[in-house]
Amino acid sequence: MWLLDKDLWSEIFHTLGKNMLRTFLTMLGVIFAMLILVLLLGSANGMSNGFDKIFAGTASNSLFVWGQSTSEPYKGFERGRRIRYKIEDAHILKEQIPEIEVLAPRIELGSHRAVTTVYRKGQTSGSSVYGDYPEIDNITKKKLVEGRFLNNNDIEHSKKVCVIGEETYKLLFEKGENAIGGEIRINGVFFTVVGIYKPSKNINIDGENAVFIPFTTFQKAFNTGDRMGWMAIAVEPNTKVAVVEKQIKAILKNKYDIHPDDERAIGSFNMSEIFNNISAFTNVLKGFSFFIGIFTLLAGVIAISNILLITVKERTKEIGVRRALGATPVVVKRQIVVEAIVLTAFAGLIGFAISVGILAILNSIWGSGEDFPFVNPMVNIPQFVISFLLMITLSVLIGLLPANKAIRVRPIEALREE
Repeated sequence: MWLLDKDLWSEIFHTLGKNMLRTFLTMLGVIFAMLILVLLLGSANGMSNGFDKIFAGTASNSLFVWGQSTSEPYKGFERGRRIRYKIEDAHILKEQIPEIEVLAPRIELGSHRAVTTVYRKGQTSGSSVYGDYPEIDNITKKKLVEGRFLNNNDIEHSKKVCVIGEETYKLLFEKGENAIGGEIRINGVFFTVVGIYKPSKNINIDGENAVFIPFTTFQKAFNTGDRMGWMAIAVEPNTKVAVVEKQIKAILKNKYDIHPDDERAIGSFNMSEIFNNISAFTNVLKGFSFFIGIFTLLAGVIAISNILLITVKERTKEIGVRRALGATPVVVKRQIVVEAIVLTAFAGLIGFAISVGILAILNSIWGSGEDFPFVNPMVNIPQFVISFLLMITLSVLIGLLPANKAIRVRPIEALREE
């Protein structure tokens, strides 16, 4: 096989090594091109990974639904009527919409995000108090620092247990004190602490300082009957959340006699829209990075072609001698093209190594932070393979220009060159 021909490689390295400075300067264009390409792609990947970290623990296919006030009179009801859901609504929605994977009813003490005073041994804390089902943790994952979250046993037996936030712990307990098993008092009712959680700095639907107790316990302790505040819902994969959202609103409007065109009566928040927008943004960023990088790479490869054209001119006599001694046009063309590939590939690998080092440094600076969305900014294997193959393809195409010029040299004319 001609690629294993020692003479071929010996000639190539001899030719490239005759003028090391020019060879190095020729490679600089490709080195910087690969550097820019990898840095742009890696940074785009780092941004994407950073957003994934920010939204970690929050289901991307989720939505939240709550009741508001009507804005249209309907069936004898005046506008401004407050819509209050019942726990049976959760069962109705689950039965009529099979695409719903998880539905977690929730109720809150007081109005939305109301602050309730929590007591313990003369210490107080202002907290939002929620009655929850364990399924809420599948939609908005709680980062537990200690203990556990609510479970089905708590629901079935209406246990007076609670999960508190770090701020509540700091306000009610001494530093270093074990809170698990300790008691707090909410509106005169005592609850045993079974877990402590750390609020997310990024996506936090519960407020900065919340207390979670079993939904059934909440009903009995605070006499809320069958009332339900709002619902956290996750739909099945490959199902459009907007479609399910529309079905939910249609069912609830029909049940509570809400005008079909009333857009204010039922409040909702589609979390998937945020994820889709971020995904579209990062995909555009990656595409733009690849587009810029490829054109920069093309400029670098063209520089190599120009230098090889000059080299062919300088080697006219050498090429003529080789042709006179029996070298075929294919052999001459092959050597020039392989020289272009060697220069491009070697320069590309140098640029790749430098850029990976830079990205590793950037990751060590910002990758572990929670405020800046920049995590593991590295190119993946498919991106590297595509970039490298494209670079080699460009080098072959560009290398054909000096190669074709070389084979047009007539041996008799070349031998006359001084």
